[in-house]
Amino acid sequence: MSYSFRSDAADGLEFSTSELTGALGDSVTVLPLLVALAATTSVSLPHVFVGFGVFQIVWGLYYGMPLSVEPMKALVGLAIVGSLSYPELAAAGLLAGAVLLTVGQFGLVGRLQRVVGEPVVRGIQFAVALLLLEAAVGLAADAPVVAVGGFAVVGAVVVAGYRQTSVLVVLGIGAGAAVATAGVPTLQVPELAAFPAGTPAFSGAAVEGTVAQLGMTIGNAAIATALLCGDLYDRDVSADALSKSMGVTCLAAVPFGGIPMCHGSGGLAGKYAFGARTGGANVLLGLGYLALALVAAGAMLSAFPMALLGVLLVVVAFELGRAAFAPVSDRRSLALVVGVGVLGLTINVGVAFAVGAAAFVLLERVD
Repeated sequence: MSYSFRSDAADGLEFSTSELTGALGDSVTVLPLLVALAATTSVSLPHVFVGFGVFQIVWGLYYGMPLSVEPMKALVGLAIVGSLSYPELAAAGLLAGAVLLTVGQFGLVGRLQRVVGEPVVRGIQFAVALLLLEAAVGLAADAPVVAVGGFAVVGAVVVAGYRQTSVLVVLGIGAGAAVATAGVPTLQVPELAAFPAGTPAFSGAAVEGTVAQLGMTIGNAAIATALLCGDLYDRDVSADALSKSMGVTCLAAVPFGGIPMCHGSGGLAGKYAFGARTGGANVLLGLGYLALALVAAGAMLSAFPMALLGVLLVVVAFELGRAAFAPVSDRRSLALVVGVGVLGLTINVGVAFAVGAAAFVLLERVD
């Protein structure tokens, strides 16, 4: 049974079981990256969770829909593999925020959207779906027995007619296993301080990382997400508005220990796949992140069976891939979607976006 409460203060804001499961559908794309980042850098995980909690709530209320708030994956990935230190990651986040706020303010993202063409944007969505699937396989491979068990649980819940609640069941099992392994964490309020994990370092590596991230962010987090807002929620949200809100997020969160954050089509598809339809999902997830900030001990999160998150990523990847191909009607567009997607998987989403845009322009001229 679902109990919901509609707020008079925000149009369409709802709190229900489906909003809760949808909120957790976004978290499965976030938690593995944050755990890995905390294990490999000096980042303060409690401060990171505060940033995610605050801006989930802010943008859920502002847009009135379950907009995703995710880590900037290219930058976070570079930090995880050691190409960026945390101070360089912080610097890159500030640079990216300034650029996104500026180009959004002057309407440059919207102009780029009209030039690029829809098949290229669909290809970016497909690329993200493939990357999520690749991440899911990697997580599952570390503990195949756990992953198989997770898929069995999801299958049983779906067969029983409760597909949306499968995320709650799997995450509940994982949390129980983590507590059994690491014990119950003690509550601790994160300290309010400027750059608590290190002062930004504006190095060459930080600049290079910013450039690599911006191609992915503009393609996936701005343009593709704007398109998906219309596909899934019938909402007209401009890519320039998303660019500005991402810029504000980075510039406001990084100085207080947060990491570079963006919107994303993967997280938005994840929320939709698990039932979120209003900004209430963001409020619920934001409160959940703020609660995690109080108990974000490294041992607790490290003990969570990541293979179970891999199981849920498969569901998210399927939803995003289906959205990418649903409106494609001709062979040329299909080839461009597949080509951009595969290039994004094998090389880089930013490179795939640039190559796809060039190919689209050339094909338009041929016609």
